[in-house]
Amino acid sequence: MAEVSYRNASRLYPGSPPVRAVDRLDLTVADGEFLVLVGPSGSGKSTALRMLAGLEDVDEGAIHIDERDITDTPAKDRDIAMVFQSYALYPHMTVAENMSFALKLKGESKASIADRVRQAAELLDLTAYLDRKPKALSGGQRQRVAMGRAIVREPSVFLMDEPLSNLDAKLRVETRANIASLQDRLSTTTIYVTHDQIEAMTMGHRVAVLKDGTLQQCDTPRNLYERPTNAFVAGFIGSPAMNLKTVTVVDDGARLDGLSVPLSRDTLAAAGGTLTLGVRPESLRLAGSGEDGAAMTVELVEELGADAYVHGTVRVGEHSERFVVRADGRTPPKLGETVTVAITSPDEVHAFHSETGLRLPAAG
Repeated sequence: MAEVSYRNASRLYPGSPPVRAVDRLDLTVADGEFLVLVGPSGSGKSTALRMLAGLEDVDEGAIHIDERDITDTPAKDRDIAMVFQSYALYPHMTVAENMSFALKLKGESKASIADRVRQAAELLDLTAYLDRKPKALSGGQRQRVAMGRAIVREPSVFLMDEPLSNLDAKLRVETRANIASLQDRLSTTTIYVTHDQIEAMTMGHRVAVLKDGTLQQCDTPRNLYERPTNAFVAGFIGSPAMNLKTVTVVDDGARLDGLSVPLSRDTLAAAGGTLTLGVRPESLRLAGSGEDGAAMTVELVEELGADAYVHGTVRVGEHSERFVVRADGRTPPKLGETVTVAITSPDEVHAFHSETGLRLPAAG
């Protein structure tokens, strides 16, 4: 078990000026915690993981494991185990040989190796496949072998770099549940990298959101969803994405076509003349006839069974803006139809500064 801390750690790539792939990352992962690093491509999440693994240099700052500075420690001496996207299994070795290879290099006894491989195989439901080679396994089974190889080493920290990206959608859902359950049973500090925010929200105790090498927010999945610290996090977390629109404020709030959105005095004072209004699709509804709301012209309906996501345009000032609304999947509107959209609750409205993107006080 171990606590991991990035202490203003940076990774710089050559350039003029140098490119800060990871920029002054200050982040602590508690002992036994499952932390997910998430962000778009190029956000620095994999680089941050590789810095901890010893596969990338730390150009500024430091990284500690349990108060031990491992910034310049060779990768092999850091007591970490990494699971890669590509599985990285030896094709000529059996499952048992792949899982035990690192232990053999360390000079562990045959009895100890056999016992640890057996236990890991039982945890991962691989006992029946120990004599097979990787080519005889499915993608999900190969991924479990890669995890088994990490588990038998009994490291202080697990590192996982997009381990599910090569699996099909159904197997990804099943495997991420297995990983989360396994981590809970082992209680090993785990840092998991993904670009998939649904994966991040369903697996992590906390989620750290990165953009352009900079940490935007680190919090529980629920707090990220309900109180995003800026417009980037608000738009990145949640599926479908939050509706984010720049609007002109009026005396008591903001206005979308015929829909009045009340905002607090503190929010209006901090906003100035405009703000970025955020409303999630699930915080909007199709209003009944005679109700106040914004008129939306339906351009696309995604029918998903119980729910439908209705895409359309709403008049905002002088422009038409696209919105997404969650609706009852049994009675979705038709393409080209004009519907009335209302906000479920004023408490579910978010407001951000139109220039800095920062969350405004007393919003939501």
